[in-house]
Order: sequence, then structure tokens, then C-alpha cells
Amino acid sequence: MGFFIQQVKSVYWPETRTLMHLALPICGAQLAQAGMSVVDVMMTGRHDATSLAAVSVGSSLWMPLMLFMTGTLMGLTPIVAHLLGGQRHAAIRPAVHQALWVALALGVIAALLLWLAVMPIFEVMNVPQAVAKESAAYLSAAAFGMPGIALFQALRAFSDGMNHTRPALWISLVGLAVNIPANYVLIYGGDGLVELFGSWIPSSLQQLPTLGALGCGIATALSMWTMALAMAYYTRRGRTYKSVAIWQRLTAPQWMGIRELIVVGVPIGVAIFVEVTLFTLIALFIASYGEVTVGAHQIALSFTTILFMLPMSLSMALTVRVGNTLGQQRLALARKVAWNGIVISVIVAAINSILLWVTAAPVISLYTSNAEVQALALSIIALAVLFQLSDALQVNLAGALRGYKDTRIVMVITVLSYWIVGLGGGHWLGSRGVGDWVNPLGVHGYWIGLIAGLTTAALLLAWRLQRISVQE
Repeated sequence: MGFFIQQVKSVYWPETRTLMHLALPICGAQLAQAGMSVVDVMMTGRHDATSLAAVSVGSSLWMPLMLFMTGTLMGLTPIVAHLLGGQRHAAIRPAVHQALWVALALGVIAALLLWLAVMPIFEVMNVPQAVAKESAAYLSAAAFGMPGIALFQALRAFSDGMNHTRPALWISLVGLAVNIPANYVLIYGGDGLVELFGSWIPSSLQQLPTLGALGCGIATALSMWTMALAMAYYTRRGRTYKSVAIWQRLTAPQWMGIRELIVVGVPIGVAIFVEVTLFTLIALFIASYGEVTVGAHQIALSFTTILFMLPMSLSMALTVRVGNTLGQQRLALARKVAWNGIVISVIVAAINSILLWVTAAPVISLYTSNAEVQALALSIIALAVLFQLSDALQVNLAGALRGYKDTRIVMVITVLSYWIVGLGGGHWLGSRGVGDWVNPLGVHGYWIGLIAGLTTAALLLAWRLQRISVQE
């Protein structure tokens, strides 16, 4: 007992404090970036229904691309964390430069896809002509921001790997601060400014055109480039990065460095993309059950997504801590760091579950006054209470494994668990039930499938972490 208490005092408690110190700014940054999407929807919704539909449809195309880029560039975090832990500062600069080259390439490819491929997709999706035209304009503007957001994510991954997570928070808030007024001016134009400030504003401002969804896309691109340039400036001037001096001399593209990032990062990007498509496909399947079911599902998903921000941020912080410790060649300590993070994630999940259960009714009433939607959403949240534990466990186990640079197995486990168990099992339960014993469960079947898929992923990832942490 005395040995355990000593371990808590000397290892687990200090490590928990460090982990939370890293995770909380990451959580704030994630919320700020999510806030930009909320602002886009709210402001275009006030303009007109066509603009709202155009931005909603357009976001469903560029967001998966951005998340794939973000996941791929997250591969830089464990690389930098290992190098920093091993005091190999000279190797960090070329590693970051390779990530910047990859980011630039991914950003340009994403922009080209948004310029060239959206109209054929809209035709396949049978998107109404007016919505398709406005959404294409929105995406053509947002495409200019793709290289910017990719460069920002690469620099953020570098900063996180350096144990410096606060800049991403402040710069994400700067992006949000640019996004709100830019959206207002560009979406509503001069008429909006007159409505807000009165007719005393200069006539030149009153003549600004009303751009609707196109204006939202321009504002999005401006925010993305603002974040990229602000992060570049901070990493150039910040004291934390003096030992690395990444802007001192640019390293030319090197295949070995690019290959390491691709090997570590692409599986992360694929895993995130798979998770996004899982929820997208479930939403499409549920759409056939009617607007009450769709509304209840979206409310439950929105609420749980907000609560998921902290477990996800813990996962990203855990990647850094495990990578730092492995870089120091302290293998036994790295194992303790990893499993301590898993225990903390379980505690956070328990708190989230209690919070979800206690606040469910009043929060749901903020989303809708429809009694039927409220009742169905409340029944879904009863399942979401269980969902919290599985979700927090699997994302933090994956985060610990990324600290070991073990990303390909995580990708395989994620694809199999999410699509076969989660989506396949959920669709079977929702639409068919279980033979003569259980009737089709509708939306509840899909949520049971999600719980089963996430639990399967958590069990397999725990087995993998146990195995690799002993081998190292």
C-alpha cells in the first residue's frame, strides 16, 4: 500500500496535472474551431433558407477533407514529441518543414477537389439547382482557405509536440474573432450594416453587396489564412521555439521525412475520416424515419459531441506525453503514463455521463419545444450515457498508441469496429431487429450499434496498447 501511495505522489499525480495542463487549451481550441461552424450556420440561416442549405451541404464536403488533412498532419505531434524527449532539437526543424510541404500539397489538392468535383457530386446527390449553385459558390471561396488551414494544422501539431498547446487556443479564438464580423459584412452586405449601425455609416459601406453563402465562404477562407499567418508569426517569435528556430532556414523536400509523416499520419487521417463518415451514413439512414426522429437524433448527437471535446483533447495530450517519455527512452514510465491517461479518461467519462443524465431534460428543451422530439431525444440520451465511456476509452487508447507511433493498427481496428460492428450492426438492429425475438429498433438500434462498435474498438485498442507497451 505504501508503495502505491508513493507511486501516486511521485508519478501519477504529477502526470495527471501535466496531462490536464496540456489538454484544457486543446479543448478550448477545439470548441473555438467548432464555434466557427456554428456561426456560419446561424448567420446564413438568418439570411435565407437557400443560403443555409448551401452552407450545410457544402460543409458536409469540405469538413471531411479538412479532418483528413488534420489527422494526417497530427502525425507530426508524436514525431516532434519523440525528438524533444530525446533532446534531438536539431532534427525537429527538418521534420516540421517536411510537414509544411505535405500540408501545402494536401491543401492545394483539397482546393482543386472543391473547385472541380463538387457539381458532379451535387448531381448524384440530387441537390436542388438553386442550392447546388449557391453551395458551389460557397465552396469555391472556401477552397482558397484549404492550404491555409493545412499549414495552420501542421504548425499546431508542431507546437503541441513541443508541449505548448495554448497558442492553438488563442489563435483559434483569433480566427473566430475574424470569422464573426467578416461573415456579417460579407453575408448581409450594406443592408446588414445599416440594420446594425443605422444609416449614418458611409455610403460606400452601404453599397456593399449581399453575398449570402458566397460571402460565408470568403469569410471562412479569411479566417483560415488568419490562423495560419498568426501561427507562423507566433512560432517565429515565441520563446518556446527558440531552440528549434524552424524559420531560420527552409529545408527542401526530403523523401525520408515525408515518408515518416505519411506512415504515421495518414492512418490517423483515415481513422478520423472513417469516424466522420460513420455518423454521416447513420444520419442518411435515419432520415427515412421522419423529421421527429431526425431532430431527436441530431439533438442527442450535438449534445454528446460537445461533451466529447474534453476526452478527445485528453487523447491528443496523451499522444504528446507518451511520445515525450518514449523519446527519453524511459519505457517503463511511458507505460505508466499511457495507462494513467486511460484511467483519467474513464473518470472524465463518468463525470460526463452524470452531467449528461442530470442536464438532459433542460438542455433538450433549449433545442426544441416539440414534446415528441423531446421525449425521443431523452430516450436516446439514456443510451448516450453508456456511449460516453466507450467513446472516451477508445479515443484515449488510440491517443496513447499514437504516442508509440502505432497508427496503422489503430486505423484497421477503427475501420472494422466502426463500419462492420457500429454501422453494420446498428443498421441491422434498426431496420431488421433480431429475428423473432426483437423487433426493428429504429434510431435506438443505430445508437446501440454505435455503443457496440466503440466498445469493440476500446477492447481491441486496450489489447494492442497492453501488447505494445510491454514489448517496448
